Amino acid sequence: MLAGLWLDAALGGVIGLLFGSFLNVVIYRLPKMMERQWAAEFAHRDAPHPAAQAPAVPAEAAPEPFNLLIPRSRCPACGHMLPWYENVPVLSYLALRGRCSACRARISARYPLVEIVTGGLFFFCIERWGLTAAGIAWCGFSAASMALACIDWDTTLLPDDITLPLLWAGLLSAALQWIDLPLYDSVLGAVAGYLSLWLVYWGFKLATGKEGMGYGDFKLFAALGAWFGWQALVPIILLSSVIGAGVGIAMKISSRLREGGYLPFGPFLVGAGLTALVFGPGTMLGLALGLLGL
Repeated sequence: MLAGLWLDAALGGVIGLLFGSFLNVVIYRLPKMMERQWAAEFAHRDAPHPAAQAPAVPAEAAPEPFNLLIPRSRCPACGHMLPWYENVPVLSYLALRGRCSACRARISARYPLVEIVTGGLFFFCIERWGLTAAGIAWCGFSAASMALACIDWDTTLLPDDITLPLLWAGLLSAALQWIDLPLYDSVLGAVAGYLSLWLVYWGFKLATGKEGMGYGDFKLFAALGAWFGWQALVPIILLSSVIGAGVGIAMKISSRLREGGYLPFGPFLVGAGLTALVFGPGTMLGLALGLLGL
């Protein structure tokens, strides 16, 4: 029985490594896909009325398809197409010693790190809940959270394409009893999570005239409320705020803050959510209070 559980967990870890490799694609491409969509919408909006257009000119060639599957992965420095054996999670990075096989440009260590962390989270979820609906649901939560944290850190965007499915998946998992959370607590957590940050946003904006966070943060906090319940919201926001403030102060002292002096909040919300997944909200509250010296 125990051997079978560990075998399932190991299988989950391997699948997590593969998911982590795909998440690297999502993290890089999804923001660019969003930018292309926005550019196309603006171009369509600003296009002159057909009756006022100048004489027709030959149409430009259609842009190369760009989505999560096309084109194949390539080196951003030289455009070298990666064969399958250079896309094996973690092992390819080690074999290539962190450099492109064609131009020897350095490959970011975050690629294998995302794969390792995702694999570890999948291993944990299957080891704890087994190959059950609960285990698979929490694996999905972990994968979506990893993607959101990295995308927000890179671009300060929290795409609706991930936050909203994550929110609905939490509510559905509670409704179907895949997770150990009453539906009432899940719904209340989603509502309270969204409204709490919405109120903070507008209070800060009315007081300072500035926007302290984006709407994506509201949706992410609502999703965390749907997965963990309203009782977990205070520990999550407290821990994420304490760690976020500490990181922000450290980056400001070292002059590493990006232009404008802001720091995305999403990665810290995700970090607190994953802490709640592994250790539970109660332990997380104690950790946050300990960091505050209370």
